[in-house]
Amino acid sequence: MAKMKFEKFGVMIDLSRNSVMTVEAMKRYMDALAKMGYNCVFLYTEDTYEADGEPYFGYMRGKYTKDEMKELDAYGASVGIEVIPCIQTLAHLATHMRWSKIPGDTPDIILVGDERTYEFIDHLFATLSECFTTRRLHIGMDEAHMLGKGLYLARNGYEDPHAIIRKHLDRIMEIAAKYNFELMLWSDMFFRPWNQDNYYIPKCEVPKEYVEALPKSVIPVFWDYYHTSFETYDNMMYNHKQLSKDFWFAGGAWTWTGYMPHNDYTLETMLPALEAAKKNKTKNVFFTMWGDDGGECSRWGVLPSLFYLAEVAKGNTDEEKIKKKFKQKFGIAYEDFMLLDKLDHIVGAGEGASPRPNPSKYALVADTFHGWLDYTIEPNAAHRYEALSEQLAAVAKKSRRYAPLFNEAAKLASVLAVKYDLGLRVRAAYKAGDKEMLAKIAKEDYPLAIRRLDIFVAAMEKQWLSENKRFGLEVQHIRFGGVKARLEFCRKSLLSYLAGELASIPELEEEILPIAKKEKSTNYNSAIKTMTVGQIW
Repeated sequence: MAKMKFEKFGVMIDLSRNSVMTVEAMKRYMDALAKMGYNCVFLYTEDTYEADGEPYFGYMRGKYTKDEMKELDAYGASVGIEVIPCIQTLAHLATHMRWSKIPGDTPDIILVGDERTYEFIDHLFATLSECFTTRRLHIGMDEAHMLGKGLYLARNGYEDPHAIIRKHLDRIMEIAAKYNFELMLWSDMFFRPWNQDNYYIPKCEVPKEYVEALPKSVIPVFWDYYHTSFETYDNMMYNHKQLSKDFWFAGGAWTWTGYMPHNDYTLETMLPALEAAKKNKTKNVFFTMWGDDGGECSRWGVLPSLFYLAEVAKGNTDEEKIKKKFKQKFGIAYEDFMLLDKLDHIVGAGEGASPRPNPSKYALVADTFHGWLDYTIEPNAAHRYEALSEQLAAVAKKSRRYAPLFNEAAKLASVLAVKYDLGLRVRAAYKAGDKEMLAKIAKEDYPLAIRRLDIFVAAMEKQWLSENKRFGLEVQHIRFGGVKARLEFCRKSLLSYLAGELASIPELEEEILPIAKKEKSTNYNSAIKTMTVGQIW
């Protein structure tokens, strides 16, 4: 086997957006990662792990117990994978802060300087120290945009956020020293203060005071999942080397825009990133697998791009050899796996479309009367999902190991074959006064959409439970319960209108206004905000 050209080459699995992988599923995933050549896994857990002295931490969130963390740590070691906890110690703690058991500066940021804050962090570190053999600990500290602007401001007056972070980091380092932890953190908050809150900047000389502000023992992690040019990554790696020659690079394997992955965009962004990492002699690389808005996408979905990147990291850049090797290792054709991406590319392609669209998410949950994203829907295109559904179902039948994933995708495509443009068609028929078409839609398309939605939800449940704990699944049920209720109500409204019981349907009188820059498929990944512009949070 060709040797990996990086010292540490891993993934970071988001376990904080409702979907917490079961211990057995995580073991299977580590087996696959080890087979590809990966040698470290970051467990991103904001509040989904047990912490001594903090009974509300991870309450009803499917948190890992201490025994489970120890089991995962031991299993990782047995297959050559270092398991590294990746937590938060400043922002991104809103799910725990709802219980008001730690003081908050803002609803998402803990209160720097309060002694209860550091008692809390000590409890986290003590538990993690007991459960993991690694001495690496990623403490997060990213995207604290409102730091010092809430309760901290009321107590202390205005203070430069950068000074607040440094003060906070000094206290955290004192706690870390008790447990012999080597700290890592996201680097963005060390660039934003002197760049108008921008992170990605051209190659430059980093101001001395900001270089000196980062303690030499703390490892910065440069994260970027968005750019497609070598130059952007090269510039930022040059800048990071001024902070620390030991910085890590965190790219992204795109699992965070809905139910389906973006393997294509993962490669479009990460291949130039790897090229820049090699040029800059970056020793350590990992790929984040976020789960924004519900953790809906299976981690297995990005298996092709993770494999491809691992091969490139070993020096194999021959695409045909990579695809052939993938089939040999995983028993399924690379092209079959890439069908998952097509749910977001089969419609709305070309000029005016997002490079990473997610219509399979927003068209699925969009309301057929309030569909404010309908301006991105491609007319007369929904039927393409029918053929794709058949292709995916065929893969599910011949691939026992990945059957739940492909069956879910097939059933999702089946729903979209009806629902993708349902709101567009309803509005067009209503505006045209075409009551015959409205009757057909109400009597045929709405019932079909509801039946197929039920079938999809059952397939989604099966896929979820094959990989994740039960906690978090209730969010999906709540969402799809709402989608189904609205489909039923909209159908009844059309029938009432056709029967003369309603003089008009006010929602359909509204014009759909373009909001985003994209005129075709876009990327919008908030189920709640897609479903309604009403206030329900």
